Amino acid sequence: MKKILLAMSLVLMTGLAARAQRYCVIDSKYMLEKIPDYNNAQKQLDAASQGWQKEVDAKMQNIDQMYKSYQAERPMLSEDARKKREDEIVAKEKEAKDLQKKYFGYEGEVFKKRQSLVKPIQDKVYNAVQQYAQSRSFDMVYDKAGGITIFYADPKLDKSDEILKLIPGVK
Repeated sequence: MKKILLAMSLVLMTGLAARAQRYCVIDSKYMLEKIPDYNNAQKQLDAASQGWQKEVDAKMQNIDQMYKSYQAERPMLSEDARKKREDEIVAKEKEAKDLQKKYFGYEGEVFKKRQSLVKPIQDKVYNAVQQYAQSRSFDMVYDKAGGITIFYADPKLDKSDEILKLIPGVK
């Protein structure tokens, strides 16, 4: 009797585990590029990044000029003057690196601007995907634009266009 119950429970558990999972494939990059607000946000972010990069590059060029000038004048400088110029160059390098970190470092200006411009749009896409998956009873949604590698995806599984229709303001 115990063997029969054990066998039946094993069959029941295997049947539940083997339940077919429903899934679909999306391309989040494609979807984001179809959203006009995302493209505008990306342009704003790129413009800000370029401006900040130019500012950092200008500081670095200034430091390079200071160093070249120092190298040319070094033989004629006293020990104290050399030390003063070296300290000045090091201080300017630190200032430039701090500025670069302020703009491009972890939680820098680029990160903050991306959070304010792009993240709300990404959240809209995420919510639309979640709504779509729940309404269609999908167990999983694979993103072929992300880090997950998909060797083959039947194009009829790609539901990106259907999800885009759920996002207000997207054609």
